[in-house]
Amino acid sequence: MGKIGSVAAAGIFQKVSYMDAKITLREDARARRAELARALPKFADRIAAFAGDLDLAPGAIVSGYWPMRDEPDPRALMTALGGKSHSLALPRIAARGAPLQFHRWKMGDAMVVASFGMSEPLPGAEQLTPSVLLVPLLAFDAHGHRLGYGGGYYDRTLQVLRANGKIIAVGIAYGGLEVAELPHLEHDQKMDLVVTEKGVRRFTS
Repeated sequence: MGKIGSVAAAGIFQKVSYMDAKITLREDARARRAELARALPKFADRIAAFAGDLDLAPGAIVSGYWPMRDEPDPRALMTALGGKSHSLALPRIAARGAPLQFHRWKMGDAMVVASFGMSEPLPGAEQLTPSVLLVPLLAFDAHGHRLGYGGGYYDRTLQVLRANGKIIAVGIAYGGLEVAELPHLEHDQKMDLVVTEKGVRRFTS
């Protein structure tokens, strides 16, 4: 095979092993998250109390997400941040495989159900560039690595946003979703903070 072929094969094996590990982890994390969602019905109100602990710059534009099924609910936190004069936005999937787009939003605005069952702002809503991104996840580790859903939307989006300016990535998670370490590759984007019902976790780069 030769040295170059051996290196290439090792790289392919590493990627396959990484993908297989993530598939198993996602299955376990989804079951665990469903249990935690039932055990923590007041989660949304509890994390809203930590809005001031995020220490966001005045006027920062915050993009959240509209939760589906047992995703941790960030809406009360978003309402609290909106009350601190932060502009709010929600993401839209512009195209499969493309970074997310963000549009101005406030509670009560009309929405549409789009790809993957996501509730999104109307396409005509003003497009914004957030400086803070609230991110759903299935698990996180002690270094800020995130286990996502496998579509890569948030990794692609954070890569673009970080290449063009400062962005704070804030994972929203039940505290019981923390694990010691997650498999990751170089392109996987870390969280700067994670907010759980226990408080705000900060991670160093």
